[in-house]
Amino acid sequence: MSPTTTTSQSAAAKKAAATRRANARRRSVAAKRAAATRELNARTPLEQAQDYAGKALLIPVGAALVARDAVVDGVTEAAKPYRNRETAQRRLERDIQRFERRGTTARNRAEREIKKARTRVERELRQRRTRVQRTVKQNRTRVERELRQRRTRVERQVKSLRGDLERQVERVSSLA
Repeated sequence: MSPTTTTSQSAAAKKAAATRRANARRRSVAAKRAAATRELNARTPLEQAQDYAGKALLIPVGAALVARDAVVDGVTEAAKPYRNRETAQRRLERDIQRFERRGTTARNRAEREIKKARTRVERELRQRRTRVQRTVKQNRTRVERELRQRRTRVERQVKSLRGDLERQVERVSSLA
């Protein structure tokens, strides 16, 4: 036989053995499930109710114990760096520097926000002032123009009335 044939037979044999193991595992799992189902079906309703009541009691107790373990582990882990003086000192200095950096960052952010708000308010104020000044100037110009027109019209009417009056006076004086 050639070496390739032996290798392929060996690989095929390994694959077949793996398939047989996987099938056996599946049969075993299926058999366990079937046995568990038969056991559940064989139980009385009272036994089933007892199991549910037990689960209802054990689940919150287990959850509380898991939470307690997490808190204890967290406290233990948090306290580790402070067990000896040197590491505690280094940790405190590092924490203080970190807190200072965080505070500086927050202060700088607040200052930036305040500056932006101030700039926005100043810009809006300038825009409003410019708009008001423009409106006042337009109104003043319009009022002055109307005033000149009316004064001119009144002066013409006065001049016309004076001329009419003088003519009337001359006519009356010529009659008299």
